[in-house]
Amino acid sequence: MTHPTLSREEISQLGKEIYQQRIRDHIETAENIGKIIAIDLDTGEYEVDQDLLAACHRLQERQPNAVTWAERIGYDAVYAIGGTLLRTTL
Repeated sequence: MTHPTLSREEISQLGKEIYQQRIRDHIETAENIGKIIAIDLDTGEYEVDQDLLAACHRLQERQPNAVTWAERIGYDAVYAIGGTLLRTTL
């Protein structure tokens, strides 16, 4: 299933829901905090890497039509422009 009609807001909401409900408890370890997770919104498959593009490319190699959501593990944003990344807590 693909989501060509989802808005950016809907993609963001779905990505956050999948992360919170299915992945977060397994992935937020000391070694992963600060890394990037790229999630396929259709399958829930994901890749973790220090680099956003590397995580997305590996995911798309497995799932070429992936609708991808990415976030920084343990933080409120992937990047901060003119601000500070805030650490989230369990």
